[in-house]
Amino acid sequence: MDNEQIIRNFIQAWSRMDADELVQFFCEDGVYHNMPAGPVAGHAALKPYIGGFLRSWRSTEWELLTLIGRGDTVVAERVDRTVVGDKTVALPCCGVFEMQGGRIKVWRDYFDMGTYLAALRD
Repeated sequence: MDNEQIIRNFIQAWSRMDADELVQFFCEDGVYHNMPAGPVAGHAALKPYIGGFLRSWRSTEWELLTLIGRGDTVVAERVDRTVVGDKTVALPCCGVFEMQGGRIKVWRDYFDMGTYLAALRD
């Protein structure tokens, strides 16, 4: 499976909201850097970090707008549509993935935290 398809599968997997499944897309020492926060590395840290998001979400669907891959780098522009409590958030994001051996080595996700927080207040 090529790196672009792996990231397509990863993005689709978020709708199942299963932290165990999502962590398996990462290398054992893989890093998720949600840019408004610090990086999180390794399966043992990634699972509770991802699970922390999922606990407050009722559902999530990520719309893929653009996917570009070159070698071990994949860039995915998307809109993450998430229901948090009774609030719906449509969050434009851009993820940059560094791949290694068919898994995510590093994922840097860029978005505006103000957009997310404003949607939760409205």
